[in-house]
Amino acid sequence: MSIEKSQSSTPHVQRGPVLLRRDQAAENTSTTDQRLLDSRGPSDWVHTDPWRVMRIQSEFVEGFGALAELPRAVTVFGSARTKEDHPEYAIGRELGAALARAGFAAITGGGPGAMEAVNRGASEAGGMSVGLGIELPFEQGLNPWVDLGLNFRYFFARKTMFVKYSQAFICLPGGFGTLDELFEALTLVQTKKVTKFPVVLFGTEYWQGLYDWIANTVLSSGKISEKDVGLLHLTDDIDDAIAVVEKAYQAWEEAH
Repeated sequence: MSIEKSQSSTPHVQRGPVLLRRDQAAENTSTTDQRLLDSRGPSDWVHTDPWRVMRIQSEFVEGFGALAELPRAVTVFGSARTKEDHPEYAIGRELGAALARAGFAAITGGGPGAMEAVNRGASEAGGMSVGLGIELPFEQGLNPWVDLGLNFRYFFARKTMFVKYSQAFICLPGGFGTLDELFEALTLVQTKKVTKFPVVLFGTEYWQGLYDWIANTVLSSGKISEKDVGLLHLTDDIDDAIAVVEKAYQAWEEAH
């Protein structure tokens, strides 16, 4: 498969399932989440909320329908800003391939950078490569290595799909989006909303500072318990990460 699959440089905006290019893209710079949460402006938007509820419902219906028959899967998060020539891109590609060989579908946020690397590795290895995209003003749709893709307007609908159809999260180095998903997953496990769900931090040089802060400052001040720290697994080894995922999946199978 050639990297020439990459998308055109023509500016465009993904508005849910709708694609806008050129003048249409320039005239549509806000996002659906922004319009829902931003209370400024005329009050007539209040009267459109029932329609927004229907749109939100449709995102859940489409997501459940598209992913219901997905095999066991792992979601991998990471920075959209990781360049193709960066060592982290190569690691993401190797990780996606390793997940495919282990029989796991690889789910990402569907964007560029580390997400593209994981999707690419999974696809090249003959595995299931899944991308769950989100409408953003600064990203350009799903990367070309996604075999099964969905675009979401609302973050909360997308987050539900990540958790519902994954058996684990692996976090490559990333920014606010990766941190958001990381702590959401930890909260869901801590509060037992999901069970047998490991969270792997891949890249000790990048994540060690955060891990130490959690293990020392947050724990020592009594904000979390010792077992909460144990929810995180820090590693630099792909085989180790896959082993953690496999062990958790086996425990999940035994519990069900």
